[in-house]
Amino acid sequence: MVETLEGLYNLKRKEVELTRVRSPSGKWLELFGNPAKDGDFTIEVTFPEFTCLCPRTSQPDFATIFIKYIPDKYCVELKSLKYYLNSFRNEGHFHEEVTNLIYGDLEQVLTPKSLYVEGRFNVRGGTHPVIKVGKDW
Repeated sequence: MVETLEGLYNLKRKEVELTRVRSPSGKWLELFGNPAKDGDFTIEVTFPEFTCLCPRTSQPDFATIFIKYIPDKYCVELKSLKYYLNSFRNEGHFHEEVTNLIYGDLEQVLTPKSLYVEGRFNVRGGTHPVIKVGKDW
């Protein structure tokens, strides 16, 4: 008999209430309530596999997206954030546009106390664009 790791470690799935929200760009994110009732904390997420298309050439652009925020009432659920970021894969966006779009969506959906988004795009044609939006800690 093959047991799952959950069974071997006697882990039980915790049901968490998530709120599904459509962002201003029309993409979906899921949120959960901030677990820290007293005091602030910082959440940092690094997404090293971001891809979108160049709107002029349709060639893929690769980047690492860094997100850093201090939540207010809500935190973004990471699986939904991954799906959200992967949804740009077949869309044409300039680096500046897509970084600002991610920032704007997260700002509107989360209304965090502080937010910073950085897109570090891979070198292409001898340039290495880094787009920063929001308060840089």
